[in-house]
Amino acid sequence: MNTIGRIFRLTSFGESHGGAIGGIIDGCPAGLSVDLDFVQNELDRRKPGQSHITTQRSEDDKVEFLSGIFQGQTIGTPIGFIIRNKDQQSSDYNDLKDVYRPSHADYTYDQKYGLRDHRGGGRSSARETIARVVAGAIAKQLLAGLGIKIYAWVSSVGNVSLNKPYQEIDLTLTESNIVRCPDPETALKMIARIEEAGRNHDTVGGVVSGVITGVPSGWGEPVFNKLHADLGHAMLGINAVKGFEYGSGFAGTELSGSEHNDIFINTGERISTLTNHSGGIQGGISNGQDIYWRVAFKPIATLLKEQKTIDKDENETTINPKGRHDPCVLPRAIPIVEAMAAIVLADHFLLNKLSKLK
Repeated sequence: MNTIGRIFRLTSFGESHGGAIGGIIDGCPAGLSVDLDFVQNELDRRKPGQSHITTQRSEDDKVEFLSGIFQGQTIGTPIGFIIRNKDQQSSDYNDLKDVYRPSHADYTYDQKYGLRDHRGGGRSSARETIARVVAGAIAKQLLAGLGIKIYAWVSSVGNVSLNKPYQEIDLTLTESNIVRCPDPETALKMIARIEEAGRNHDTVGGVVSGVITGVPSGWGEPVFNKLHADLGHAMLGINAVKGFEYGSGFAGTELSGSEHNDIFINTGERISTLTNHSGGIQGGISNGQDIYWRVAFKPIATLLKEQKTIDKDENETTINPKGRHDPCVLPRAIPIVEAMAAIVLADHFLLNKLSKLK
């Protein structure tokens, strides 16, 4: 599937070394004022070449809207857009035509389709996520009108972790450094860890954490398409993601039920809870509390160093890839994670409007 969502839907297309990456957003309500500068800024947060710890591929990543927006507003029709690829160096990938990179999608694509675009990974390249960021930027603007905000940040790189609850972190500092960690001291250690990986022609993984504020109670489906299940589906669809947890996650298994239960209280203004181990979702439906989660990213599979592998004829060989690759995907993943959360929430907002007449 190249489509996500049931009402607010994104269909993406394009390959890393093709002419363009693009998408069609369907189901966006008419009359939404679109800040095009905001959309471009979200793309700038994702684009390559931002700093010395990201890939040095140089792309402007300028979005061109082809339909669905007129005089600064959505008109209810499909929103078509493209971002042209301009700095491909396809010759860097000639050596990959007949061999498989360890832990990459090269082998599995060949097994599924019988052929593949070896240039930059083709459709399996993280460059495809550009389309998600555009759709997420539109979804964010729809949600902003409802008072909903989405934040993501790098909470660990390798064994360097920011072990603080999000309530104790100044999330406005996330964009203050190149690794996008809101704690300046931890950020320096993370940058040093990424630099070390780069010097060794190696890669390193980590964790992106996120929180959504302002979601009212009642969003989500009780059986299939639970809100947290859709968030997990979206996050696990991001390149290099190996795990997703929300609320107390795996750590919650160490608590007893009496410790883990979130006690309801009446604040005089609304129903709330004393704790939020549930992560803002109970029974697949939002309860009005903050929704928070963690996404695990593996180390990038393409290493600029020699490794053993096999070729298309199943012969053992070695591989030493060229090209321009991120030693760590985490800094550029932040707008992607936020975008996927926004797309899911926009979809559930519209679904919730259909679930009741009032």
